[in-house]
Amino acid sequence: MGFAAVLFDFDGVLVDTEWAIYQAWRNTFVDHGHDLPLEVYTRCIGSDFATWSPKTHLEELSGLNFDWHDLDARRQEIIMRDLTHERTMPGAIDLLDRLAHAGRRRAVVSSSSHQWVDGWLEKLEFAGHFETVVCRGDAPQIKPAPDLYIEAAKRLALEPAECLVIEDSLNGVKAAKAAGMSVWAVPNRVTSGLDFSAADRIFSSLMECLAEF
Repeated sequence: MGFAAVLFDFDGVLVDTEWAIYQAWRNTFVDHGHDLPLEVYTRCIGSDFATWSPKTHLEELSGLNFDWHDLDARRQEIIMRDLTHERTMPGAIDLLDRLAHAGRRRAVVSSSSHQWVDGWLEKLEFAGHFETVVCRGDAPQIKPAPDLYIEAAKRLALEPAECLVIEDSLNGVKAAKAAGMSVWAVPNRVTSGLDFSAADRIFSSLMECLAEF
């Protein structure tokens, strides 16, 4: 395996944050008489609401306008409560240790904010596994645009072709491929129903990825 660096998406790859976020959004829809199927919600996974917005979708379904400031605050409280005891994904630390032992560089590349990602890296005490963390605001556009991945390669002083990306979303896969990088898809319980045929390889978990290094 000739990759000099492995670039990890954060949400849904390193920490299973996405299920709690989805459930909180689905509960908001149910509270207002509508469902939010996974196949609809996953359009915004790995990107933001400019790609597809559950807020706009609920307002279109219900014909109502909502006070999103209060709803967002309440939903965030529920999400953080549900994630209180969340740990890293199975195999994440073992994979990072193996990559370090093999001399492969490691970075996080996420469409989420630094406040969110850095907060989790500090809370779970594994920030030291990564040479750099690239998030929303570090490049002109987030995923599915390639900008964040291109920025990560620049920070590592590597060519895109030297980087392997591990992603769990279609927006992330599109971003990595557009950046000229190889990408492995590791779907989770939110994204497992998506078509990842655009990825170079598909794995069921990070534990399964371990054997490749």
